[in-house]
Amino acid sequence: MDSAVAREQALDAAETLFYGRGIQSVGMDDIRGASGVSLKRLYQLFPAKEHLVVAYLERRDLRWRGRLAEYADSHEDARQRVLAVFDWLGEWFREPDFRGCAWINSYGELGAVSEPVAEQVRAHKRAFRKYLEGLVDDAGLPAELAGQLHLLAEGAMVTAAVERSAEPAARAGRAARMLVEAYSPSDANGAPAGH
Repeated sequence: MDSAVAREQALDAAETLFYGRGIQSVGMDDIRGASGVSLKRLYQLFPAKEHLVVAYLERRDLRWRGRLAEYADSHEDARQRVLAVFDWLGEWFREPDFRGCAWINSYGELGAVSEPVAEQVRAHKRAFRKYLEGLVDDAGLPAELAGQLHLLAEGAMVTAAVERSAEPAARAGRAARMLVEAYSPSDANGAPAGH
């Protein structure tokens, strides 16, 4: 088994186990058993469990943001792309293996003791916010709206995990629609409609 294949098998196992059970409850021996990669090889690829956690989050970030962008980009209207984020969140929340936001979960478990994990979480959240900023800019909406939408989305993720429901995405989506509609299509300066 070459290194690339072993790495992917290890990451597949790590993603399933870390996301499904939590990082601290999963040992490297669990990863070995689920991946079929020997413990010696695992430690050659990932000298410490922390390295494996960071690699898992990095790979998941690329996949997560890619799926979101693919969904939002399928909408022609720029404002609909903004609102599509919340529709996509609802679809994600309905997936049978949804256990909340992997980055929030990881930060809750390791953020206080692992700076590399904390930084990976911050990088993911910055990238998500930057993506929202781009959508907001493309729609000619005020820049501050991106931060508000980001908070709505993040709150929906946490609430959906706690409630085990997709409804928080719908509630956040309705709030996002109200914010988006508060601005007239022709006003790129960010003044609310009628002002």
